[in-house]
Amino acid sequence: MDMLGALQYEFIRRAIIAGSFIALVCSLLGVLLVLRRYSLIGDGLAHVTFGSVALGLFLKQHPLSVAIPVVMVSSLGILKLTQKAKIYGDAAIGIVSSLGIALGVLIASLSGGFNIDLFSFLFGNILSITDIEVYTSIGLSVAVLFMIIFFYNEHLSATFDEEFARVSGIDTERINTLLVLLTGITVVLTMKVVGIMLTSSLLILPAVTALQFAQGFKGTMVISSCVAVVSVITGISLSLLLNIPTGATIVLMNFIFFACAFLYRHISQKGLH
Repeated sequence: MDMLGALQYEFIRRAIIAGSFIALVCSLLGVLLVLRRYSLIGDGLAHVTFGSVALGLFLKQHPLSVAIPVVMVSSLGILKLTQKAKIYGDAAIGIVSSLGIALGVLIASLSGGFNIDLFSFLFGNILSITDIEVYTSIGLSVAVLFMIIFFYNEHLSATFDEEFARVSGIDTERINTLLVLLTGITVVLTMKVVGIMLTSSLLILPAVTALQFAQGFKGTMVISSCVAVVSVITGISLSLLLNIPTGATIVLMNFIFFACAFLYRHISQKGLH
């Protein structure tokens, strides 16, 4: 299918618009999460999203309306487990993640097993995104972007030296809470783009790609967002041209960009020596 010709179809325009907004948010949050060594929270919350989607389908409600509050509460649960129970971040993520998967499988079995709707959320189907989901994605993406920009200095300080940020008067507990809540919302939005199983890739790959260039905090965020948006648009285009799964193609494009950036840095460093 010719891409310019394909743009006449509304479902493709919806996919590109929603995908670009979600990719932008994922890439910016991803930089914060990777630098704070909290990147696996995306994977953990994706498993919780599976459980909440199963619950939504079981209750015959729109999955987003159930998933967003459940995943936000779960993200707070991970944070509180880390802070209060003195559990390392990866262990807290593992606890919440395994609980989410277990409940999802249980609910799915009670509702008659895995159906087509649940599989579409597991592996993503951005080309089937509806108008309501597009508006929801844009609205929530803009809200997340606003919160990142508004608290930019606080995020910057807490990312590189949380202890110093606390001593300097920054409410790091509030910033940490904000970060995990924003991540929770973003993970739910991402499930329609690449699916629950591949959600963490959109949070991690653009960020680690940008970090290969070491352009400072703001530069890293700009590069990460460009990589994410281009990956989504290229992934959608290639999936249409080659008739292959869209979500997986978007992830593969992200990985190709990372591989190219890694090789470029490796060759550049060898050249300097």
